[in-house]
Amino acid sequence: MKIAQTVAEVLDQHLTLELECIDRMYLNVYMPQLQHVGGAVQYIRYHLKQPWASTALIAPISRKFVESIERFIEENHIPVVEFRRGQRKDDVAKERLAQFGRDEGIVFVGKAQEKATVFRTEKRRNPQTGQSYP
Repeated sequence: MKIAQTVAEVLDQHLTLELECIDRMYLNVYMPQLQHVGGAVQYIRYHLKQPWASTALIAPISRKFVESIERFIEENHIPVVEFRRGQRKDDVAKERLAQFGRDEGIVFVGKAQEKATVFRTEKRRNPQTGQSYP
């Protein structure tokens, strides 16, 4: 008789998992290289091939992503819930799911404002010429 050496071996021999449904999906992206100024500058200058680094160059990318999600929501008639501060998302999901009349599908898309530290470009003016620069 062999005694299993690891938890993984025990689980592998005695446990079967089956996925019936995904009850929620979150989109979170963490790029360590973009968490510091040098990495953000490098991304903008070399990946986006821009002569100067400005967060204004990121806005069109973000807008395109949000627009594609909004288009999908509209085309598929999916309700959108904008969560209020302090509102329990699980309670809203449970209530909406109870009213959902189909066996499968997207119940709703939830929007919540999360706190995040982000880079920002400020528009400044040259005191001599009055010309703006990022």
